[in-house]
Amino acid sequence: MVLPTGGARYTPPVTKGPGVGQRLLLAGVLAFFGFALLYPIWLMVRGGFAADPVTGTGFTLAHVWAVFADPLLREGLVNALRIAGATTALSVALALPLAVLSARCSFPLKGMWNAAVLLPMILPPFVGAVGLRAVLGRSGALNAALGTEFDFLGGAKFWAVVAIEALHLYPIIYLNAAAALANLDPALDEAGESVGAGRVRRFLTITLPLIRPGLFAGGTIVFIWSFTELGTPLMLDFYAVTPVQIFNGLKEMQTSARPYALSVVMLGMAIAMYALGRLVFGGRAYAMYAKASRAAAERPLTGLAGVAATLAFGLVTLLAVAPHVGVVLTSVAAEGSWYRSVLPREFTLEHFTGAVTHPLAFGAISNSLKLSLMAVALNTGLGLLIGYLIVRTRVRGRALLDALSMLPLAVPGLVLAFGYVAMSLRWPFGAGGPLAGLADVVGANPNPVMLLVLAYSVRRLPYIVRASVAGLEQTSGELEEAAVNLGASRVRTVRTVVVPLIAANLIAGALLAFSFSMLEVSDSMVLAQQERHFPLTKAIYSFSERLGDGAAIASAMGVWGMGLLGVALVGASVLVGKRMGAIFKA
Repeated sequence: MVLPTGGARYTPPVTKGPGVGQRLLLAGVLAFFGFALLYPIWLMVRGGFAADPVTGTGFTLAHVWAVFADPLLREGLVNALRIAGATTALSVALALPLAVLSARCSFPLKGMWNAAVLLPMILPPFVGAVGLRAVLGRSGALNAALGTEFDFLGGAKFWAVVAIEALHLYPIIYLNAAAALANLDPALDEAGESVGAGRVRRFLTITLPLIRPGLFAGGTIVFIWSFTELGTPLMLDFYAVTPVQIFNGLKEMQTSARPYALSVVMLGMAIAMYALGRLVFGGRAYAMYAKASRAAAERPLTGLAGVAATLAFGLVTLLAVAPHVGVVLTSVAAEGSWYRSVLPREFTLEHFTGAVTHPLAFGAISNSLKLSLMAVALNTGLGLLIGYLIVRTRVRGRALLDALSMLPLAVPGLVLAFGYVAMSLRWPFGAGGPLAGLADVVGANPNPVMLLVLAYSVRRLPYIVRASVAGLEQTSGELEEAAVNLGASRVRTVRTVVVPLIAANLIAGALLAFSFSMLEVSDSMVLAQQERHFPLTKAIYSFSERLGDGAAIASAMGVWGMGLLGVALVGASVLVGKRMGAIFKA
């Protein structure tokens, strides 16, 4: 967590101990995590080891062993690990040089390029795959420009998946690296220079070890995200990968243990790779004696050096937004007009009309708005409560609460989604349970609304918790103590003192939670099985598979999504400034 500067963290005053109210609030929040996070994971794990997949009873290792014994499933695991490793390596290769350049040098248009780094995050990579097909397909724009007929995507689907995911995710590593570099004391680098160490040696022996925990924090999210990414391989027809194999096994969950076992293996491998990475790359965080001004240490780049720095940012940004450009052009191309040509021969705005008036599109947008608003409302209350318990109280269990609130960043979204499917088949929503029929996914009359709200809420809760904790750490608790001493209750104090003081942080976290919920992929693809329940991303996938104007309408819906997430990211960046990177830490 990046702590704010300008003051020490507030320490709760020494009292007789936490009251009954604090303990009850803690118990209630822990119960929520137990039901909405740990219980679905447990059901998924239990299903993978159950001797009888129908009843979920007994114990056997046969199902997990069968995953490794099946050559197709084994190939899927290897491909998923290869995608995750290559995506993380490429993301670091793109982000780290830019972060170092931005932290240590000043060059023309630096402020604009720092803001442009966030552009790739305004579109889910699986939607960008629609645009990539229009650019790199056999009849796409690149072949038209070169006068060739190379099958870029057909022969290199693996690298296409890696490229589009890395170009979407590298900003997460950039934000973490930039935050870590900003906390370095320039005196350490100057000391190395004074004893004759060159720039490369100083970077490898001083800078890199000091920012390694920050790189690990961002790299962890990128690795797990790409390891479990479902949408991009699905859109690029790369089916020999574990997430797609799990998705295709959804209909077997009532009778087969294979989807459970695959999910268990994916979860276990994600945890193992996280632990290995933390052991090898995480290292210990070295404390700085002082944090000097970065502006004073920046080296101005002029002439060719300044142009080169600007071009470096511009080239990476251009590559990152290429899929977005493809999506935009597809959305405005008249049907059949963008075929074997660099640009569409005819333009139209009809697809944007279809993206909001078509029954499936309108219903999906409406569903996503309702689901996301309910999830954000739940998250805002929970995030504020969790942040307050962590920062302002000394109640036992705060460390556990902090860890649980960050756990969704480490748990693969696909695993959690299948855990909710398992929960719909078991207690309390399964047959004979107290809430039977209230939430269902694979039944004859599915009703996944409650599960979708819970999934969106749990997956995006860390954003609001981080924002809430950062705001509370930045504000003094003495104002609250003064209000209590004047007779205000704790509830009134929080409502009239705490919330106004950290409103910017809460709004920033809520904006991110809302926009990412609107464009959530794994939960939407798995939990919504009928068109009347389709959220935005599931409808985009459905349209992309439709002949005729399907890809164009899907792209138009993607453009609406780009606008929404773009506004949210800009708003959050303005509200929380350089602390934006703390929201994307594992």
